[in-house]
Amino acid sequence: MISLKQIDTPVGKMRIGATDEGICIFDFQYRRSIDSIMKRIETIAGDSFGEGEHPHFEKLELQIGEYFAGTRKEFDLPLHLLGTPFQKSVWLGLLQIPYGETRSYKQQSIFLGNEKAIRAMAGANGENGIAIIIPCHRVIGENGSLTGYGGGLQRKKWLLDHERKFSGKTGQGELF
Repeated sequence: MISLKQIDTPVGKMRIGATDEGICIFDFQYRRSIDSIMKRIETIAGDSFGEGEHPHFEKLELQIGEYFAGTRKEFDLPLHLLGTPFQKSVWLGLLQIPYGETRSYKQQSIFLGNEKAIRAMAGANGENGIAIIIPCHRVIGENGSLTGYGGGLQRKKWLLDHERKFSGKTGQGELF
């Protein structure tokens, strides 16, 4: 069974899911594509979600609380990435975007080694079911605009503003 529970955060209710290998979902409760993401996870894991506690939840809740308090900039959690090899490569690439910084979709596709894969990379970003921890919110339009975030653009802006506030970074090339 994949353990599942809900928690409240400053950006709304979120679902946490974990297998023994790690956190496999941390996403917005009312995200439009949450059901399809969960179905993909169940299919790949070969198991179904069930309400219940898991040892990984305590660590996640502690670290996400520290993130929202502005004292945690990197997560140290076991993650169980359940997606295609391409999706996993995109998600691992997102983990390389430092706290308090952003990359454009084009910059991220170049970072991943294929400038022409912008649309595919953006699609994989949208399939990320581990919000905040795998920071797809740090990917923005080439002109600095906020585009494409499954949790909604208002949450993306909130997360970027939050990180800007606590990053201590100023100047170009960081947050829009």
